[in-house]
Amino acid sequence: MPEPLHIAFVSMHTSPADLPGSGDAGGMNVVEYHQAFALARLGHRVDLITRRSDPAQPDLVELSDAVRLLHLPAGPPQRLAKSLIDAHIEEFSAGLAGLDARYDVLHSHHWMSGVAALPVARRWGVPHLQSFHSVAALPGSALSEGEPPESPARVPGERLVATESDAVIAISAAEARTVVERCGADPDRVVIVPPGVDRAVFHPGVSTSPTGTNSTNPRGYLLYAARLQPLKGPDLAIGALAEVPVELRPDLLIAGDVSADFAAYEADLHALVEAHGLRDAVHFIGPQPRERLAELMRGARIVLVPSHSETFGLIALEAESCGTPVIASAAGGLREAVVHGETGQLMDSRQPEDWGTAITRLLAKPQRLARMGVVAQIHARRFNWDWTARLLDLHYREVL
Repeated sequence: MPEPLHIAFVSMHTSPADLPGSGDAGGMNVVEYHQAFALARLGHRVDLITRRSDPAQPDLVELSDAVRLLHLPAGPPQRLAKSLIDAHIEEFSAGLAGLDARYDVLHSHHWMSGVAALPVARRWGVPHLQSFHSVAALPGSALSEGEPPESPARVPGERLVATESDAVIAISAAEARTVVERCGADPDRVVIVPPGVDRAVFHPGVSTSPTGTNSTNPRGYLLYAARLQPLKGPDLAIGALAEVPVELRPDLLIAGDVSADFAAYEADLHALVEAHGLRDAVHFIGPQPRERLAELMRGARIVLVPSHSETFGLIALEAESCGTPVIASAAGGLREAVVHGETGQLMDSRQPEDWGTAITRLLAKPQRLARMGVVAQIHARRFNWDWTARLLDLHYREVL
């Protein structure tokens, strides 16, 4: 048997300590958390290394016998907007270099972490692997309406870690193509490791309307679960609901927290609800723990994922694992998470009337909707965290 590895997951702007129970439905700390524990089940030791975002966070937290969480100082010990964190990359890198532990592999999540960790890996003489989870739009390309320009350091930072890392771990074929085309990664160094689903949490069950949703609509509800920011498209979910005929129209539950970069955006969404006359049909229920999110998915008629861009769209896969069909944008990795016509529907259009028509047609055919839910469960079983860990183990050993 090969010797177990000591692996560092480096992640400046997400704290895996938030899990379980993170309000960021489908946030990438979900991937890091489950990958770490799956690797531990293979016998490896994993340290999750992140930025201290609260003065009460200790230097070290033992999450299990083989998984630890380390908080490093980098900037003020408070939650920061993602766009402000890259100012503290050098401080984070210095903290990483000063750790007593020595690792076999440094695996960075998000570009900032890679820029901080790459020189440390070189100094230590260990491999550096990079996971992006999202890649910036190129300068001059159209940004989603309401999205601020990327940090000036992001595009060169992404190119640096894409071209200098020993391997790039993409979560989907769509992301693999993006890091090659936008960031100049060597295709021979890019590998795809798909995510998994925690089926102990996201599983089918009796379809009921969970209490505490403020919805009493006998036609049930649709669910949107993601951060409230323009990139995720909650405005399209609201506009689509308005296009569903009243006699078929369910409610819409919006589960998610407001991003620090878009603090005023929720007020815009409430104004949109009022403009469509949907005050009694749209319910903002805030961030939800993972177990509660699964309950909401099981009770939903359809889960909506109207993002402008997703590297994979884990939230769609989790909904499918609960037996709930998904209507999603035909964007990025969502084309791999949702099987068009079988587990849900992929939408090329971003027009609310087109989304409303798609929702209406499925709601009008409950037997077809139920069949999609059954196939969705089967499809989701393809994605397994233990298989993810075995792939990571393989790629770590290849670079070693």
